[in-house]
Amino acid sequence: MPAARPESDAAALPIAITTAPATVTAPAATAGPLPRTDLLLLAVSVGAISLSAPLISATAAPALAIAFWRNLMSVGVLGPYALLRHRAELRAVPRRALLLAMAAGVLLAVHFGLWMPSLRMTSVASATALVTTTPLWTIVLMRLLGVRAPRMVWLGTVTAFAGVLVLTGVDLSLSPRALAGDALALGAGLAAAGYMLLGAEVRRTVSTTAYTLVCYATTAVVLLAVCLVAGTPLSGWRAGAWWQIVLLMVTAQLLGHSLSNRVLRTLGPSVTSTAILLETPGAALIAALWLGQWPPAAAYPAVVLILLGLVVVARADRKRSADRKRSADRPEL
Repeated sequence: MPAARPESDAAALPIAITTAPATVTAPAATAGPLPRTDLLLLAVSVGAISLSAPLISATAAPALAIAFWRNLMSVGVLGPYALLRHRAELRAVPRRALLLAMAAGVLLAVHFGLWMPSLRMTSVASATALVTTTPLWTIVLMRLLGVRAPRMVWLGTVTAFAGVLVLTGVDLSLSPRALAGDALALGAGLAAAGYMLLGAEVRRTVSTTAYTLVCYATTAVVLLAVCLVAGTPLSGWRAGAWWQIVLLMVTAQLLGHSLSNRVLRTLGPSVTSTAILLETPGAALIAALWLGQWPPAAAYPAVVLILLGLVVVARADRKRSADRKRSADRPEL
């Protein structure tokens, strides 16, 4: 995730979200050929994030504590470099960009605070499939704000949400606890949508390093407050758990969310967020081979529906972006 994301990244449309007093505009994905280097970085990001869910599920520490430490460790790694190489930029970050970066950090904390506990309540496959509904939540949010989506985008959205209903029905048949875990994962996907949209806006004027430092620091502070209020222990585990948290920080946080933030500016939130659908089969495979978590047979069609819907959304938006680009480039007669 940073994501960022997981982050975690997520608009499938050109966006103009009006807030008071400013307007947030997330760039659409580029209509021309995508940079190969950034596509490779995105692939590394998705692969690293795929390890996140099985690793969290296997770590013998409270989920909220894991979320706090992975963010604090990331700040500890990025902080010295950012202060050394980006000190002038950090001092000169516009107030609006700073507030948006902090807001993105709050939403990332909400994302972690919901998704990580969900992994202890439902299967890795279900939690991962449901949290990747980020692009769908983005479409719904933008429709509420008056932004219309193409018909095929809505077709993909309905298909994916049908998969969500089937999957939650399967988990309800297993236990109410699994259903509650599904609800947390869906909420995490919604929070990730806001995180990615705000991140895309900030990255228009702020470097990845500066944005990531502010965002992760905010996330760590929020999660620390939640842990203290909830009485969640922040230490007292075996050394193996600490090494797993470090591995989680390096793979999912630094390689995963940070690389997602890096490619947002060139690939756009649409391509970046839709690519996270590959996290679902990756995480499910790792969980099956490592943890022995084989989902029930009825869950597979539901996951396929969710992924199919996300693919339709991505292709429809890509076509729309290309049509807009051709129309803009067409000479006036």
